[in-house]
Amino acid sequence: MFKNISLKSYLIAGLLVWVPLVITLWVLKLLVGILDQPLEWLPQSWLTESWLGVHVPGLGVILTVAVVLITGVLAANILGQRLVKIWEGVLARIPVVNTIYHSVKQVSDTLFSGKGHAFRKVLLVRYPHPEAWSLAFQTNIPADVAARLPDEHVAVFIPTTPSPVNGFYFYVRRSDTIEVSMSVDAAFKYIVSMGVATPQPPKNIQ
Repeated sequence: MFKNISLKSYLIAGLLVWVPLVITLWVLKLLVGILDQPLEWLPQSWLTESWLGVHVPGLGVILTVAVVLITGVLAANILGQRLVKIWEGVLARIPVVNTIYHSVKQVSDTLFSGKGHAFRKVLLVRYPHPEAWSLAFQTNIPADVAARLPDEHVAVFIPTTPSPVNGFYFYVRRSDTIEVSMSVDAAFKYIVSMGVATPQPPKNIQ
């Protein structure tokens, strides 16, 4: 009986080592494969298969990073900004594309530019019923909505578990929320891992 328990413990210990490693490698391989697809746009003579005889994985990642970096450099100057405005003006004339592009652009501008106030605070809100609490991220509330609400409200995004890209967007009274001294990254780890991945307590706390 003790041998079976010991064997089971060793098996679980081995799985705890290999499962995260295999999944990490699989995700990296998937990402590299996706980012290598831009290589198909290059002439065949430029590919490593032509002058090395083998495919070198990861070159698409370098190409993608280079394209994004060059685009950022161009978009940071006056001429690049004018070209971006012209491009957005063209997309604005296409009905369906206009809606999708500008919706995604507003989200990406808020998340990546650092100029917005989205996901700057982690809050506790009562959801899905008054006796339960859920982690939420404070985001922006439209001025016309805030003006029509009787009390001071905040806009919150409550992500789902284990996929935080989906969730619910609510307006709740500020007095009904509790601000948590937790970083956004730590809150995401809690949500994705369903509370399993918890940060280590400070060393001075016994």
